Amino acid sequence: MSAIAPPILFLLFISFLGGRAKQITLGSSLSPTTPPTSWPSPSGLFKFGFYPQATGFVIAIWLVDNEGDTVVWTANRDDGLLSSNAKLQLTKDGKLLVQTEKGEEMLIADTTEASSDSMLDSGNFVLYSKNSSVIWQSFDRPTDTMLGGQRLSSGQQLISGSSRTNYSSGRFYLIMQGDGSISSELYSYF
Repeated sequence: MSAIAPPILFLLFISFLGGRAKQITLGSSLSPTTPPTSWPSPSGLFKFGFYPQATGFVIAIWLVDNEGDTVVWTANRDDGLLSSNAKLQLTKDGKLLVQTEKGEEMLIADTTEASSDSMLDSGNFVLYSKNSSVIWQSFDRPTDTMLGGQRLSSGQQLISGSSRTNYSSGRFYLIMQGDGSISSELYSYF
């Protein structure tokens, strides 16, 4: 049990780190091969942007570590890999989206009225309205990892990645049921 305590304490510690988040403004964009390829949190502990996977890229949030980064959230994880010609942007009209090399636009956030966004030291990527209210956050849409300060609400689920290097949905999931209990299952493909 004591071997588990240090990582848990570390995750709780990083959720309380200070630092003012740098707001990313309308019209900002990233590409997978031209720096900057990500937007860092104030301390640099987390990043949001293009993360390499196999022969392409995914839009992800990852914990930065000299010994190997840890992906903690992935956008549109089952839509396939992005090419080096993709572009992530917070458009002038407030959409957070990826434009593929074919010109297709894929929304990352289910809102179109953002005025800025921030990558926080907690590992949460947040979109703000014009009055600085939070209108969307990655913490409300967990994929396969929970961080300190994040909640798993009734009906929400965590779905494993396919493997350590493939972040698309895997076969295992954990769901928070309406009565507050947790259920875990193995998806069956047969």
